[in-house]
Amino acid sequence: MAGRCFLLHDCGMQCQACQTEIPQAAGESVGFRDVCDRCRADLHTCLNCAHHDLSAYNECRENSAERILDQDRANRCEYFRPAGKRHAVSEDRQSAMTDLENLFKK
Repeated sequence: MAGRCFLLHDCGMQCQACQTEIPQAAGESVGFRDVCDRCRADLHTCLNCAHHDLSAYNECRENSAERILDQDRANRCEYFRPAGKRHAVSEDRQSAMTDLENLFKK
């Protein structure tokens, strides 16, 4: 991931459509027309971006970015940064759901 990969860390991203890991070399960027080798989904999308945040204005943490309506389609946003791998999200969600269930048990 551009400027964020270090030798001891995994470099890459995960396709938001099929969850396939997309390896990337340090400093390598995702092109506007790049697609996932497995499912052919666009990779340069809001849903694959590190700035994507549902709770932020225009669902983007980058204040200067233009609003993009089709967030699962390729776009030409200059602020795009690969979000990286998202394995921990499902584990965090499962952990939170378990905690909620335990909280409300009788």
